[in-house]
Amino acid sequence: MSATNVSRIAIAAGVAASTVLLLAGPAAAHVSVQPQGEAAKGGYATLNFKVPNERDKASTVKVEVNFPADHPLSSVTPEAVPGWKIAITKGKLDKPLEVHGKKITEAVTKVTWTADGSKIAPGYFQQFPVSVGQLPEDADQLVFKAIQTYDNKEVVRWIEEPKGGEEPDSPAPVLKLTAATEDHHGGAADKAGDDDSKSDHNADDQAASAEGDKKDTHAASSSSSDTTARTLGIIGILIGIAGVAFGVLAGRRRTA
Repeated sequence: MSATNVSRIAIAAGVAASTVLLLAGPAAAHVSVQPQGEAAKGGYATLNFKVPNERDKASTVKVEVNFPADHPLSSVTPEAVPGWKIAITKGKLDKPLEVHGKKITEAVTKVTWTADGSKIAPGYFQQFPVSVGQLPEDADQLVFKAIQTYDNKEVVRWIEEPKGGEEPDSPAPVLKLTAATEDHHGGAADKAGDDDSKSDHNADDQAASAEGDKKDTHAASSSSSDTTARTLGIIGILIGIAGVAFGVLAGRRRTA
């Protein structure tokens, strides 16, 4: 293959790759939600709302996340984000929730983050963590409609729900729920407990291994000492025999 053909193929491949990136870029750059760990049905989770800046000459200064009205959450606690003010909006529930034996008559309907000394600049993204619960047991996913505002007054509404497996132009953040755990608490707390248990077992195993290593080292040291003693003993015997033989030969020479 000539150098010209190789060059043409390389250029074509580069153009194709660039086209794929251009087509994939806009579709991926939208507000999304992901749990830290798992979001199990009936449990609690910490969610990260990821907000990328899609504009080249404008910064994001406001983010609003609406919580699902069909599956209200009794507990919604946003984490403080430096440079952003947080406003929590609550509303009355048509049907009260019962959580841990208590009736909940209102729930968070919206959380708003407004820039206060910070912005999401072009080419950057910001994550907004929120602790939520109790997640519904009768749903496979939760839809959080979001509104993104730029400092040039442009507003982008991420509110379209996916239908038929195709992603809409302005998709709403969707949280996939996993199967319920036995104690219905799921999430980071259970994982932490599991990790602690595993750590304890690992510590026991390491201690046992260390003790075994000490015994093996002691046994090896004893064996080495025994071998050395035997070797020195054999060498001493051989030297003694050689000395006797030398004495006999010397006596014969004198006699001769």
